[in-house]
Parts: sequence; structure tokens; C-alpha cells
Amino acid sequence: MQSETVFNLHIEVNYFTKTMNKKASTYTPKMISVEELFNSEISSSERLRALILIGLLGLEAIFLIVIYFFYKEEYLQMFDTHISIYAILIFTLIIIIYETLVHYLIGRSKFYITHPRFFSYLNSFSEVSLLSILLIFLVEYSGQTVILQSPATLTYFIFIVLSTFRLNFKLSIFTGTLAAFEFIVISIYYSTTLSNVPLDAAHPDLTGMQYLGQGSIMIIAGIAAAFVANLIKKKMVVSWENIKEKNAVIDLFGQQISPQIADNILKNHNELSGARKKVCIMFLDIRQFTPFVEKHQPEEVVAYLNTLFGFMIDIVQSHHGVINQFLGDGFMATFGAPISTGNSSQHATEASQEIIAKISSEYHKGNIPKTRIGIGLHYDEAVTGNIGSSTRKQYSITGKVVIMASRIEQLNKKHKTCLLISKEVYNHLNSDTREAYVSLGSSKIKGSAKLVSIYKFDIEKYKR
Repeated sequence: MQSETVFNLHIEVNYFTKTMNKKASTYTPKMISVEELFNSEISSSERLRALILIGLLGLEAIFLIVIYFFYKEEYLQMFDTHISIYAILIFTLIIIIYETLVHYLIGRSKFYITHPRFFSYLNSFSEVSLLSILLIFLVEYSGQTVILQSPATLTYFIFIVLSTFRLNFKLSIFTGTLAAFEFIVISIYYSTTLSNVPLDAAHPDLTGMQYLGQGSIMIIAGIAAAFVANLIKKKMVVSWENIKEKNAVIDLFGQQISPQIADNILKNHNELSGARKKVCIMFLDIRQFTPFVEKHQPEEVVAYLNTLFGFMIDIVQSHHGVINQFLGDGFMATFGAPISTGNSSQHATEASQEIIAKISSEYHKGNIPKTRIGIGLHYDEAVTGNIGSSTRKQYSITGKVVIMASRIEQLNKKHKTCLLISKEVYNHLNSDTREAYVSLGSSKIKGSAKLVSIYKFDIEKYKR
């Protein structure tokens, strides 16, 4: 008996390592790599960034118009012309059109999909350069370097801050450095070329301390944005890895239950804490298994069980059942827990009938040797939930219903049947299914003084 138990355990382990690993792709949703998730997130962030930039630049234009309205005289003292406010409004319109185009192209352009990083660098260069072109235009038209000291130059910082959306350390530094470089070059050029223009107190000259200081702050802002982007990226990667590990656990759980039930469990995880439920328990046993083991090599036995358990599991899961445990040459399955999915007795009965039909079909096809099984079904209340310590838990079904289903399965040997169901199961079946069952009256259950009413599955009536 001990050697048989060890051998059965060996078969069970082989079954899980060979068959279940082969079936993992069937029960598990497609696993997405961290790189794919990251690229998808960058695409979404780039689109969101374009919308935010449109909103911020539009808001900036509105604020500047309001300020211009209240401080028109001071404005004219500084610029002598209205071209500055007009140019800012035109620039805002151009950049809004540009960002709208970017938002439209992301996700639709094959170029962005295949070269997301190059697109991000190109977009950053375009945005910063558009602002620099605006400043060049204003200085060229007005001949005043005071433009380079106006609030418009602070728009560079909007681009630098929003570069964090791309979650690229180098790109944020690139944006800050590019903004500083273009601003300093423009400032040096015009502070030199316009140095001979007469200036008064209202038109102060642009000094190296001003543009070098502001350029340095832009570089520092780019570095700060880079660290923020890098920190967000690391946290996202950690979160994705945690999700990946959880998916791996779901994968293992999904090898025992159907994906539909796994989804229900995730949505209703509170039901796993332990509750009284009406369930239908199935016990299945392969007849004459010990003689079969004695006459065949271990590899043949494993192949035989792999074939049997392979389609049995599929059938049980397709009828919303859960394989709770393998018993060497059989298993226990539950219908109606952890999540209730309709008439559990009907599901269990239909699964049992389908298993019997499948065994006959596989035998006639020559895929398995002649096989006899015994199945027992009983419906009653059970306590379902996780049982164990704080570090190790197992989902378990406990109660009299489990013992009764096991004892009913054993009665198949006495009555020379393959499927027996209790009266409690029979009462929950629809009228069409009941026609295939014949009452065997009351039988005594081992270990109990109480008689149980059972019904046998009549294959001939089922075929009709």
C-alpha cells in the first residue's frame, strides 16, 4: 500500500509538470513584456502630454492677454510695438496645431510605433526650437533684446517639466540642455549685434549674468526633471513586475480552475475568506488502476493518466467546476464554489455524463485502453474558504457533503454502475436530464446509520 501511494504521488507530480505546463497557454491570458508595457505607457503619456501642453499654452496666452490689457502703457514703454503680443498669440496657435497633429499621429503612425524614442527626441527638439524661432522673430522685428527677459522665455520650463511624461532620463536632460543652449546662443548673438543700439533706462541691455544664469537654471531644471522621470519609471517597472508575479500566481491557479471562474474570484475575492455554501461535490475514481500499474511501465502509466486527466479537467472546467485535489487514480471536484455559477448540480451531472461519453469515444479511437470509472455526486451545504496559517493557506471544501459524495462513489462497485447521484442532486436537475436516471432506492452509507436515496445513470436512456 505504501509503495502504491508513493507511485501514485510520482504520477501526480509528473502529471502536473508535463500536462499542466503544456496547458498553461490555454488557461492564461497573453503575458505582456515589461518593454511592451513601457512602450504602450509612453505612447499614452505622449498623447496626454500633447493635450496638457495645448491647455497650458492656451492658458498662458490668455494670461498674457489679460496682463497686457491691464498694463498696456508699461508694455508699450518696453516694446514700442504690439508685435510681441501678436507674435505670442500666433506662436500659441502654431504650437497648438502642432501638438494636435502629434496627438493625432501617435498610435496611428507606423513611424512612431517603430521608433518611439527617436520621435520623442524629434518632438522635443521641434517644440523647443519653435519657441526659439519665436524669440528670434521678436528680437529681429523689434530690435530689442529685452524680449529675452520677458515672461515668454519661461515657456522653455513648461517643455522641460513636461518632458518627465516620456519617462526618459536622457531625454529630460536633452530638453533642458537644448533649451539652455538655444537661449544662450540667441542671447549672445543679439547682445553682440545689437550692442551699438542706443539704450535708455527703459531698455536695459542683456548681460551675460542674465542669460548664462537663466540658461544654467534650465539645465538644472532638465536634470531635476530627469531624476523625477527616472524615479517614476522605476516605480512603474516595479509595479509591472509585481503584476507579472501576480499573473504567474493566477496562471498556476488557472491550471486548476477555468479562466472565467478565476476572473470571478479576482472580482469577488472576499468570498474566499470562508462561507457556508450549497455545493455539488464530484468524486471520480479509475477502476482496476492497481492491476494496470503492475502490468505497465511507469512511463506508460503516466501517459495513460495524462490522457485521461487531460480531457477530464477540460470537461470539469468547461462546466464551471474546480479540481480541488488529485487522489492518485482519481480526483475530487467542486461545483458551486468558490463562485456560484448557476445550477451546480446540473453542471456537475452534465460534466460527469460528458466524461463517460469521452472515455468511450477515446477507447473506440484507440487512444486509451478499456477504462472503467466510478463517479459519485452529492449536493449539500459546505464550508468553503482558505484554511491554514498566516503564511500558508489552501482553498478547501469541508463538510458532510464531501464524505457523502465519496461514499456514494464507492457504491458504484456494489451496484456495478459508473455514475451515481444522490436524491439531493437529482431534485435539482432539469426534466430532460432526469430521464436518464433510474432510482435504486435507499442505500446504507459506510460509517453512517442514515440511509441515502441514490439514482444511477442509465446510458441507454441517455442515448435515446
